[in-house]
Amino acid sequence: MPDDLTFTDVPESSRYELRRGDEIVSVLDYRVHGDTVAFTRAFTNPVHRGRGYASVVTERAVDAIAARGGQKVLPVCWYVADWFDDHPGRAELLAAG
Repeated sequence: MPDDLTFTDVPESSRYELRRGDEIVSVLDYRVHGDTVAFTRAFTNPVHRGRGYASVVTERAVDAIAARGGQKVLPVCWYVADWFDDHPGRAELLAAG
């Protein structure tokens, strides 16, 4: 994965963004409900699909939640649920039920 990617939490838009320069390549929308962060939609700009950007934005978002502490992830989006299935070592961050 190229090092020229920038990951940013944009709380006023309730999303994480992955950018290359000024261009958004992938986003992960979320909603905060107390100590749970629901990841509601992963989206990659169609011209950038197939390059693993959704995985990168999801991994960095999960890392951000872990670093903050005190919150769990609810994978509402099918992609995020599949990501957690593929990364069982991160299951401690999943919200119950």
